[in-house]
Parts: sequence; structure tokens; C-alpha cells
Amino acid sequence: MHPCRVLFICTGNSARSILSEATLNHLGAGRFAAFSAGSRPTGRVHPQAIEELKARGIATEGLASKSWDRFTEAGAPPLDIVITVCDNAASETCPVLFGDFVKSHWGLPDPAAAREADTAAAFRRAHALIVRRITALLQLPVEMMGRDELKQTLDRIGSLTGEEAGA
Repeated sequence: MHPCRVLFICTGNSARSILSEATLNHLGAGRFAAFSAGSRPTGRVHPQAIEELKARGIATEGLASKSWDRFTEAGAPPLDIVITVCDNAASETCPVLFGDFVKSHWGLPDPAAAREADTAAAFRRAHALIVRRITALLQLPVEMMGRDELKQTLDRIGSLTGEEAGA
């Protein structure tokens, strides 16, 4: 059985989706294979995202801001789950990707939009929530769940807040 393949997408693919990709690959190694992409990638990973990951002992090699186009082309890895991490509350437009996979939304405020003095704290808070949600994902028997059950459970995980994450 192949690992469960999860794509995290947002607009810029420089912070939230990168943190999610690296964290799931770190915590779910072997069971999950995570990727990230953006609808309008910035072309660079936010330096504070790299710092946050390194501070938590999570590998950063190979992380890059990239377009979701690579996941729609021939030869792209088939996906099992696609999770958007943009922030509807901030009126961000979440990308929509079509395909035969389970879709869910795990909205997160963009830590890259924080004022310069608050950037490190914003990244810590965002990453704490990502860790909380990914930890909940790792507890699921995804290999044995039906699509509807998996979607409903992923949506519940996406509703966890920073307060519940201890952020």
C-alpha cells in the first residue's frame, strides 16, 4: 500500500502550505507523503517559515514555492487528499483544484502578513495550529476510512482553533 498522498495548497505557497508539507512529512513519514503548491506562487519560501521548521527540528531541504500546475500534469503523483489552508476570514480567495481526491479546508491566518515585529510569533502560532491538526490527522485510520467519513473528519480537524492547539 502506498503512503496517503496529501497536497496542501494556498495562494502563494510560501508559508502555511510549506509549514504543513514539511510537518506532515516529518511526523507522518512512511504513512503519508505531503506536497504543497500555490495558485499564484511567490517563487520563494518565506525565511521565517524555514526558521520555524528548523527550530522544531524539521527538515527544510527541497522546500520550494511552486505552482499547483505540476499536480495536474501527466506524470504527477496521484493525490488522495487536497487541503486548502488559505484564510477565508481575511477574504483570501482559496484555490480550487479538481480531481478524484478528498478535499477539505483548514483555514489559517497568513503569518507572512503579520507586522514585521510580530512575524516570528505569527509563524509560531500558525505552526502550532498546523501541528495540532496534523497530529489529529495522524490519529485517523485513513487507510480504512470511506471517502465521506474521511471528508467529514478532515473538515472537523480543519475547525480546530489556535486556542485548542495551545497556541
